[in-house]
Amino acid sequence: MLIRSEMNAAEKPIIIKYVDGVDRSQKAAFPSDKDIFFTVKAPRKLGAAAVVLRVNKDGEAYRDIPLEYAEMREGWDIYSTRFSAREWGLEGGTGLFFYEFLFLRGWDTLFTDTVNNVDFDLVSGSSGKFRMLIYDKDFKTPDWFHGKVMYHVFVDRFYRGEGHVEGREDAVMNDDWDGGVPQFPIKRGDRYSNNVFFGGNLWGIAEKLDYLEKLGVGVIYLSPIFKAYSNHKYDTGNYLEIDKMFGGEEAFDNLIARANERGIRVILDGVFNHTGDDSLYFDKYGKYGGTGAYSNPDSPYLDWYEFSTYPEGYKSWWGIDILPKLNQHNEYCRDFFVGDNGIIRKYIDRGIGGWRLDVADELPNEFLDKLRETAKSTNPDSIIIGEVWENAADKISYGKRRRYFGGHQLDSVMNYPVKGAVVDYMRYGDATILADTLTEIYSLYPDCVCHSLMNVLGTHDTERILTVLGVICDPTLEGDLAENSELAIRKMSKKQRRAAKDLLKMAAVIQFTVFGVPSIYYGDEIGLEGYHDPFCRMPYPWGREDKELLRLYRQLGKIRRTNDVFRDGEFAIEQVDGGFIAYSRKSAREKIVVAVNRSNRDVSFNRRGFGVELLSGENFDGTVKANTAVIIKEKI
Repeated sequence: MLIRSEMNAAEKPIIIKYVDGVDRSQKAAFPSDKDIFFTVKAPRKLGAAAVVLRVNKDGEAYRDIPLEYAEMREGWDIYSTRFSAREWGLEGGTGLFFYEFLFLRGWDTLFTDTVNNVDFDLVSGSSGKFRMLIYDKDFKTPDWFHGKVMYHVFVDRFYRGEGHVEGREDAVMNDDWDGGVPQFPIKRGDRYSNNVFFGGNLWGIAEKLDYLEKLGVGVIYLSPIFKAYSNHKYDTGNYLEIDKMFGGEEAFDNLIARANERGIRVILDGVFNHTGDDSLYFDKYGKYGGTGAYSNPDSPYLDWYEFSTYPEGYKSWWGIDILPKLNQHNEYCRDFFVGDNGIIRKYIDRGIGGWRLDVADELPNEFLDKLRETAKSTNPDSIIIGEVWENAADKISYGKRRRYFGGHQLDSVMNYPVKGAVVDYMRYGDATILADTLTEIYSLYPDCVCHSLMNVLGTHDTERILTVLGVICDPTLEGDLAENSELAIRKMSKKQRRAAKDLLKMAAVIQFTVFGVPSIYYGDEIGLEGYHDPFCRMPYPWGREDKELLRLYRQLGKIRRTNDVFRDGEFAIEQVDGGFIAYSRKSAREKIVVAVNRSNRDVSFNRRGFGVELLSGENFDGTVKANTAVIIKEKI
């Protein structure tokens, strides 16, 4: 661990964590069967009479564990102790722990205070403690997922395939694929029908597998595909039916089969927190024969929902009454999804690679526990990814600490913290923002989770990344105060777009080379623009792609595919200086260093052992030009 203290170098302590005799100071997530040995080197000039490890399991009282004095070596006092989470006795010793070190100097006490879970200051009273996650010793994530490239498809907007689909009388078709604008409300937040479709379907995705393969895609993540009223399908109508507007069961089976032939796995969006009000289970409008909870007080689905006054008063997701919230505490509701014959098992048996769980924060612990048990018993290689927007290792939702990564729930989450840090790095030109976030996430997540993170820059819920970066380059593009009618047609000028693309090139390099799996939101790879929902869901402009960006994304996909270090190589920050950051991915066989220079001056970065710069294919000359990124393969 490094420290940020202003003390002289000779006065700074060093804290080292050893596991199985290996220095693991950059990590704070360990399996429950491992002991952690803390070694503290305190300089004699610090005058420490004793060193104490103060530690507590989340929600419990702390304990003080004095470190044993080992020896004095070359002006350093060496202290050490062993920590075993098993000795805490609860849940096999797993859980989130908080700890700090106290340096006792006569009547004076100095505390360690951290901002990113690795680097620390020495202060008179700490406000930021180290965190340590102890997870089940048998926890692992699917090996096949590591090193992949994911592609996120919003089905209605990707491609119209030629296979059979069935329309609906209450659906409106927009045939203007080349420039058509999605239906939008007059003001942001107003209700609108979301029943206008462009006609993308599952047949179309299968027809574009060649295109995806050239991007290096190994995983396709689909927006919801079950029968629903809307074009986005987050208002599920029937979990047992693939929407016929997307091609139905035949198109689904065709896509799974053709993707699997190419070694590409398909992940479905599991919306298990709520249904649509126009659904088999709720049936607010009587379209399903009065079998739903709203239309029939004797419905078998009545207790799937929570009514305060029947039928008008019911709990819904964030108060949106077209999305009545499911009650997963109800046994029959829960079993419908995660039971032995439930939805999770049904579609894994049909060949999907796993699930992305919508609003995972809303799903109870017992639901997630059973979901994992069912998924892994059906296929141990199935992946479970949660939509979590914050640090998932210490996440609190509804007043309770979540335990996503203890080994009994999620494999991975959408990596929104790093997305935010990348955008802030592009905005402010301060690499410390990115370095601190990467350091914290990498330290606190189990290794297998780090290699499985869903690294996003854009999603169906956020503004297009190119638009975000365009606003950074030119604040006049800001859309928060603009009318939706203006945002629907607003496009960047060539100059604005050029500047935004320069930032996207750096951001994409980061997305593809840090720990985790890059997830391309359809169209980001060819520079699709768009403000907030629904403008981030424009049809893919086939035949009008930005060829320059597409070449870069294909190249990044190839670099990942041909360098195994991106599967599970160790991650380390090498250098941070103003707008410059360098980090490495390292395995026993290879080491790659990535350097990004978000400043207006060239930076000299020449080290012995550097070889080929993979983006240019030329030997690295030691210079990282202003506002560029390089990927350097070292000679080992």
